[in-house]
Amino acid sequence: MERDRDDGIAVKGENPAALAVADAEVDGKAQSSALSSTLFLDRVGQVILTFNSDGLSWSMVQSFNNDESSCLGVKLAPKVVTEIKFSDVYAVELIDYGLVHESNLPNAGKFLVGHDNEMYWFKVHGFQRSKSQPSLWVLSLFTFGHNDPQMCQMWVNRINASLNLEMGRPRNLLVFVHPRSGKGSGCKIWETVAPIFSRAKVKTKVTVTQKAGQAFHVMASTSNQELYSYDGVVAVGGDGFFNEILNGFLSSRHKAPYPPSPTDIIHSADGHGSSLVHHGSSGTVAETSYRNEDGSPLLSSTVQNFNQDRDFPFSEEQFRFGIIPAGSTDAIVMCTTGTRDPITSALHIVLGKRVCLDVAQVVRWKTTSASKLDPCVRYAASFAGYGFYGDVITESEKYLWMGPKRYDYAGTKVFMRLRSYEAEVAYLEVESGEANSTSGRGHVSGSIRALWSPNKSERVVCRVNCAICNDKPIHVSMGDPQTTTYSRPEKTRWLRSKGRFLSIGAAVISCRNERAPDGLVADAHLSDGFLNLILIKDCPHALYLWHLTQLARRGGTPLNFKFVEHHKTTAFVFTSFGNESVWNLDGEPFQAHQLSAQVFRGLVSLFASGPEV
Repeated sequence: MERDRDDGIAVKGENPAALAVADAEVDGKAQSSALSSTLFLDRVGQVILTFNSDGLSWSMVQSFNNDESSCLGVKLAPKVVTEIKFSDVYAVELIDYGLVHESNLPNAGKFLVGHDNEMYWFKVHGFQRSKSQPSLWVLSLFTFGHNDPQMCQMWVNRINASLNLEMGRPRNLLVFVHPRSGKGSGCKIWETVAPIFSRAKVKTKVTVTQKAGQAFHVMASTSNQELYSYDGVVAVGGDGFFNEILNGFLSSRHKAPYPPSPTDIIHSADGHGSSLVHHGSSGTVAETSYRNEDGSPLLSSTVQNFNQDRDFPFSEEQFRFGIIPAGSTDAIVMCTTGTRDPITSALHIVLGKRVCLDVAQVVRWKTTSASKLDPCVRYAASFAGYGFYGDVITESEKYLWMGPKRYDYAGTKVFMRLRSYEAEVAYLEVESGEANSTSGRGHVSGSIRALWSPNKSERVVCRVNCAICNDKPIHVSMGDPQTTTYSRPEKTRWLRSKGRFLSIGAAVISCRNERAPDGLVADAHLSDGFLNLILIKDCPHALYLWHLTQLARRGGTPLNFKFVEHHKTTAFVFTSFGNESVWNLDGEPFQAHQLSAQVFRGLVSLFASGPEV
């Protein structure tokens, strides 16, 4: 299913307007990079097509005075597209013989030798950025025709040779489709984007899941050798479905050291609420914190085996994840592509885009207060939330039949009976120079100041080629232990907060979505190596509602309240003092009385490039 570009020209089909004039002189020089031929561009007319080192360009053989519009006597630029880069082309295909249509340009007919004739033609499939929404990529199709089939074949061969030089484009993908995700349109959405993969000659092994946990089981049980035969895995669904696939992949491959448990933290007697890590019952040694090559703190522990089968180590640098949005919120797609559009996501995948993504390792030590110590590891790529967030996801599970609307309904019900929970949180202090924004508190007053900067405009939002995400090495290998440390380890300092909380949230990324256009933390990054810990203390319902309304506003200031704390950290621990304790991990409920979390910088790669400016 293709959509017209918003430049006003739909380029499809072909136009043999008497191609007697079209002599493409291809001698020995034609094989050079400066190849040019006279062809017909469907619905445009006769053009001179030029093969450049980085793409194709064309110009009209006859220029039409009417191809420009004017306003108040000022000539506007013509709407005709005259070039496309190979990096924006995902396929080229040869059509033996077909109809080419006359030009759509005003008064162009008199320059054409015929109308709606047949000739040999080839199609160049690519995309263009929407003028109104730069992150939205729209399919474009350029059809060129000639009377000589060898001429068309030569152009197809040359273009394909250039496309084969484009690095990182996948050739074989494993695809999981969640048929009931979101509005239950997973299969329909896959049928919409599947032709893009077919044209790009990307092989896909498609599995439509029949039950919960099926994708997790497949990813966890597939050997590295078999998984290595694919360039990546694509999830057609929402954030929760991607979380299932990610956990299946990491559960058997990423055996990282655990963060300390809450019982590993001893409260120091310095009177400032800080504490140091010591030897705990779990055996984890974390009195000192070491730093990786990229400068991010690592919590030391016994290093475990990282690979499922050591005889065939897995190359995670080559392997990538893709998401075709079909869920209720699709926050991860919104943050990594800038838009919630299946076509755009499919184009990011077939064009081989790459962006690294932080992943939080969440360890549940105890399910309830009466449970025995039994570590259970889960991973989150977007968000972990407790209190209000956990209550909403728990309530929404009762109304799955409502589709995405269940979150609004469940959120309203939970807010009407809003409860606070007594808990304690300890988080690893980060030096002010390491975080790109400082933590602190805002004020509820007439002049609300920015939480981490006195000037809101100083916030650096994550975009394509983000300097913050790219300033240091961000890849953490799953195949080798985390060994390289500084020779002079430094002690860590844990800060704690105890009391009654309406909610506790840990955002790995900004978590933008249609309900929160700027996300929970507007300047959170995809791979900066930090968790954004948001602690919301008990407060009047009206103030919490004000906080929620700020989340729903573009340009809002949800963190600028005195009952809200925002801290950038690399790890935190949590203990509940109540009977109920449910967390929300990437849209999935997770019961935990005691919990620890740490972030791994750039642990996985996605087929994405980040939101456009």
